[in-house]
Amino acid sequence: MPEPVENMKITLASRPSGAPVPDNFRLERAAVPEPGEGELLLQILYLSLDPYMRGRMDDAKSYSAPVAIGGVMEGGTVARVVSSRNSNFAPGDIVLSHSGWQLYATSNGDGLRKLDPTQAPVTTALGVLGMPGFTAYAGLRNIGKPKPGETVVVAAASGAVGSVVGQIAKLRGARAVAIAGGPEKCAFVRDELGFDVAIDHRAKDFGVQLAAACPDGIDVYFENVGGAVAEAVFPLLNDFARIPVCGLIAHYNNEPAEGLDRLPGFMRAVLRKSLTVRGFIQREFVDQRPDFLTEASAWIADGRLKFREDIVDGLENAPEAFIGLLQGKNFGKLIIRVSE
Repeated sequence: MPEPVENMKITLASRPSGAPVPDNFRLERAAVPEPGEGELLLQILYLSLDPYMRGRMDDAKSYSAPVAIGGVMEGGTVARVVSSRNSNFAPGDIVLSHSGWQLYATSNGDGLRKLDPTQAPVTTALGVLGMPGFTAYAGLRNIGKPKPGETVVVAAASGAVGSVVGQIAKLRGARAVAIAGGPEKCAFVRDELGFDVAIDHRAKDFGVQLAAACPDGIDVYFENVGGAVAEAVFPLLNDFARIPVCGLIAHYNNEPAEGLDRLPGFMRAVLRKSLTVRGFIQREFVDQRPDFLTEASAWIADGRLKFREDIVDGLENAPEAFIGLLQGKNFGKLIIRVSE
C-alpha cells in the first residue's frame, strides 16, 4: 500500500445560529499525522453521521464537551490500520474508532474494537450493530420495558434508532406503531420491517390517524423527535406509560423563545398518569453491550432484525448530508463512505 501523503479533514468553522449551514464547516488539508511510539495510523473508511452531532456544534453545557472552533468534527468511524507501532494491532486490521470527520487519524489503541468483515458488513458497526442499535436496545430494555400486547409508538421510525426500536418491540411481543415522514418511509417500516401500523407525521390529520392506530392507548413512547409528534402522542399515553427520551431532533436548532408554558400541564399529566419519563445516553448501559451484540447478531442472522443504510460517497459531502439528516432527508442509517 503506498504511503498516504495528504490528510483531509472537516472542522467546525463557526457555531450555528439555528439550523447549521455549509459555512459552519471548513474543509482543510494537512499532512498525514505520524504515529508515535505505541500508536497506529488509521485510514478512515466509513463515517457515521448522527443527530447528536448538532449538539456538539454549540458551546453549551451537555453530557459531552463541544467541538472547539477549528476542531475536527467528531464522529464514529470504521477504519483500516495503515501502520502500527502498537503490538495489539497490525496493518490491515479493520477497527471501530471515534476518529471524526477526516481521512486519517492516529490512535493509541484505547477504545478501538477490531471488526471481522466475514461476520457482518463493517458498516453495521456504525448502525444496527453499533451505537444507534444499542441505543434502541438499551432504551427499551431499561426504560421502555414493553410487555406482550402493549402498544409501543416510535418516532422517526425509519431512522437508525427508531427502526431497531420497533423491531425489538415486536420481538418482545408488543404492538409497534411507526411514525415516519412520507409514504415511502411509512411503506418501508410497515412492509419490510414489520411494524403493525405506519403513520405519516406530515399528514394533515396525523393526530386523528395516530389516535385511530392506538385504540387502547400508548404504553411506551420512544422519543426521538419532540415537537408536534410528541404533542399528538401525549394525550394518548396510558397510566404508567414509559417514555425513553433518546433525542429531540425537532428542537435541536431552536433558539430560546417565549410563548405558552406547557410545563405545568406536562407535570400534571406525569403525576396524574404515573408516567415514567427518562432521558438516557446509551453509554450509561455499556455493561449490556455484550448482551446486545449477541442477541442482535442472532436476530440479523435469522432475518428477524433488518436494516437499511443510506451511504453517501466522499468526505467533502458530509456537511451537506448532515444538514439533510436534520431535515429528515436521509432514508436509513446515514453513513459517509470516506475511502474505498
